[in-house]
Amino acid sequence: MLSLRGKVVIVTGGSRGIGATIAKELAKKGANVVINYNSSSDAAKAVVEDIESFGGSALACKADVASLEESKHLIEETKKQFGRIDILVNNAGITRDRSFKKLSEEEWYDVINVNLNSIYHTTSAVIHTMLEQKYGRIINISSIIGQAGAFGQTNYSASKAGMIGFTKSLALETAKSGITVNSICPGYIETEMSAAIPDNVLEQLISKIPMKRLGKTSEVAEAVLFLANSNYITGQCINVNGGVYM
Repeated sequence: MLSLRGKVVIVTGGSRGIGATIAKELAKKGANVVINYNSSSDAAKAVVEDIESFGGSALACKADVASLEESKHLIEETKKQFGRIDILVNNAGITRDRSFKKLSEEEWYDVINVNLNSIYHTTSAVIHTMLEQKYGRIINISSIIGQAGAFGQTNYSASKAGMIGFTKSLALETAKSGITVNSICPGYIETEMSAAIPDNVLEQLISKIPMKRLGKTSEVAEAVLFLANSNYITGQCINVNGGVYM
């Protein structure tokens, strides 16, 4: 059994969906987990309570990771509570879908700031701690949309593709220091977002997936656990997509 006992983990956007499942699965392996949220206070507290119910250790921390100052606060609070940071899961993300000709400047920058600039903010705030420890795991949750693109998602696709490039370059810089940097590209996953898709559209979408079903948030969390425990894998992009993009 893989163990993360004593490790300290931050999961950005950890109050719901994929992030919440990642946080719970890491806690089940013994990690002390910081649940970062921006506006979903009740949801974050519910994740903490769920983790504590099975004997895990968790802390909710409010911070808008689109802000450098608030990201620094997140890192400082984590270090104050646990004394170190071993694993950073950059999961926070939003969508503002619209065809490019109708896309507003605000919709472009909102997505780029939350999805892409945030990983600069959090990683730059944590990297010196990891370098001093000579240990760290940075796991960026990208998307199939960053690989294949999608109609009406130029902003989202650009942000997620940028995460992959960030991953590869930072991995080269930190490999000799005991820090691995990897990304995960989920395909179409069962979340609140997919639940809002009309049935006929969802059926059409599933028909294109070789495994003929949506992925589960737990299957994305499995990939995070794998990378969190891997010592010789870095600069890679792990696809969790049922074969829809190869």
